[in-house]
Amino acid sequence: MASTVVEERSPVGTRRPSAFRTDIQSLRAVAVLAVVVNHLWPGSLTGGYVGVDVFFVISGFLISSHLDREIAATGRVRLGRFYARRVRRLLPAALLVLGVSVVVAYYVLPYPRWEATAAETLAAALYWENWLLAAKSVDYSAANAAASLVQHYWSLSVEEQFYLVWPLLLVVLFKVRRRRAQIVGIALVGAASLAFSAYYTQVEPNQAYFVTPGRVWEFALGALIALTGVELSKRTAGVASAVGFALILGSAFLYDHATPFPGYLALVPTVGTALVIASGQRPGRQWHTPVTASSPVQFLGGISYSLYLWHWPLIMVAPFVFADALQAGRMTTPLLLAVLAVSLVLAHLSKLLVEDRGIAVRLGTGATFAAMVVGLLVVSAGAVGLTWTYERHVAQAESDAAQAVLDAVERGTGVCVGGQAMIPANKCPNPLGPAEVVHMGPANEYFKPPAGCVGVEGLTDVSLCDYSGGSASPRVVWLVGDSHAQQWQSPVADLAREHGWVLKFAYLGGCPFADVDFVGFRGEATEEAKRGCADWSARMTDVIADDSPSLVLTSFHARKEIVDDGSGRSQTEQYRDGLEPRWRRWTDAGARVVVLGDPPLNGDVRDPHCVALNPGDPGVCSVDRAVAQPVDPLSEVARTSDNTGVSLADFTDYFCDRDRCHGVVGNIAVYYDPDHLNVAFSRSLAPILAEELNDR
Repeated sequence: MASTVVEERSPVGTRRPSAFRTDIQSLRAVAVLAVVVNHLWPGSLTGGYVGVDVFFVISGFLISSHLDREIAATGRVRLGRFYARRVRRLLPAALLVLGVSVVVAYYVLPYPRWEATAAETLAAALYWENWLLAAKSVDYSAANAAASLVQHYWSLSVEEQFYLVWPLLLVVLFKVRRRRAQIVGIALVGAASLAFSAYYTQVEPNQAYFVTPGRVWEFALGALIALTGVELSKRTAGVASAVGFALILGSAFLYDHATPFPGYLALVPTVGTALVIASGQRPGRQWHTPVTASSPVQFLGGISYSLYLWHWPLIMVAPFVFADALQAGRMTTPLLLAVLAVSLVLAHLSKLLVEDRGIAVRLGTGATFAAMVVGLLVVSAGAVGLTWTYERHVAQAESDAAQAVLDAVERGTGVCVGGQAMIPANKCPNPLGPAEVVHMGPANEYFKPPAGCVGVEGLTDVSLCDYSGGSASPRVVWLVGDSHAQQWQSPVADLAREHGWVLKFAYLGGCPFADVDFVGFRGEATEEAKRGCADWSARMTDVIADDSPSLVLTSFHARKEIVDDGSGRSQTEQYRDGLEPRWRRWTDAGARVVVLGDPPLNGDVRDPHCVALNPGDPGVCSVDRAVAQPVDPLSEVARTSDNTGVSLADFTDYFCDRDRCHGVVGNIAVYYDPDHLNVAFSRSLAPILAEELNDR
């Protein structure tokens, strides 16, 4: 993701007349290219997201230079005129892309993607997108949700919030009337923001990426270069710029999704940017000028804002427009190159016809803000309309899903729906045929609580579903684990209703339910997350044992929840030591423990949108069985446990034939998202689960 930049020409030194700087334009080119390549080919430039930080430093430098000159000349900042310039510079192109995104979402994207696009369009138009994404980042059930067409506006939101506050801070500091005090003030603000960023990246890494306080220091770094007005000697400037470009490019190539970011590691690209800017304070050509001032680099830097705006929605819609050109749902290199080419063309046209004209238009401050309000209202109306249409589709889809179940029962074809179609005795004519529904909406949510469930007093993470009908001694059943246990709650609830159980369930996303040295889920977890996981699973072990249930169902994503006790032993052996004592606690309390074997992998082995992009030919989404269903430590421990009260319910044969695992079985799409089952499919396995429970 990247940030926008401003149109001000960069100053040669503090309070000097502004002069265009090709080195800063080249930094824009490097930054936007890093972001675009990272989005198109994430495996080739894993840290390309540092382009955001490059842009933030540039903006801090340019805006502070401009404001400092105005304050020095007039003793104040005409805030109305300042904000009006920002509006004319930034909003025309931004609102254009937002409006186009709403229209494209309606005509191109499947309806389940409309809601996020509409909500985020409103947030982006009001420059609040980063806070919306920060809030979403703590919602585990939303962690696998597909990105919206306007998600990249988060960085524009950060920047606009900076524009809103920064002039006021500079005016206050100017009242001190001492340059040193102003610099110290900016430095203190930046240091506080950096400290917060370093801390918050450790404790809440997902939120830390988006929140504004964790990014202010990057703008402050650019501001310090502007306010100090330092000029380096020619030799020093040459070394500084070389080191600066090396730091930017090095972080772009060496960082990846597992790098704790932003935090202190963001110092690498930001200090690199600051060094390049500082080295250019001295007038004259530099060693890199023949390249950085070349026409292609300057062109790319000139269209960087529009290129940033256009490239992301094009990437998001391309798979739905060119589904026939994909390979098993994945974007091919020619298609990615085509997206890049179209992005460049649209960015160039947007720069000429929208950005430049927005800057050149002669509107008063009041008229500018009036035009802004009109634009915001138009975009907001489109987003609201998309939300309304989405809700109508949701209602219709839920009605259709319910009717499909009734129709299957009436036709007597229920045994050929979902996983049961893989049973040879059912003699289903086309068990791997196309799905009737390929786009996952609210009716397919695995995490939706079953009807009739309530919270348990004193246990905020436990829910109770009493289907006993007031029985004096009902069967008590627990379902516990992470979201891979949660994806089984609907079929378990179906059985609970049928047999009059009291069902209790408890989940903690991304947490293995075992006494192990947990490293993290798909990467290093924070120390707080590790402690929280260990404490929760230990506490729930005791809660369940004290409840003396007759049956405990458990599952978690052990293949991706990494453990390491330093012994060098296999994941299976480490999990065995952490699972057997806990299972023994339950079986000693009279419970039978059934481990629900993990389904085959989805997003790790195929494009998670493969079925939606190939509705008529789901066979292209099938994956070799050994690849899709590698060894699962949890299942292995259950399969080989010497505790007679423990058994494994392995459902692999209902997802896979002898050779391949499939994305559609029994005319139902198997998966809801990259990691979890479609609730319609999991419910089709309820009779099979019942047999597993009765046979043991």
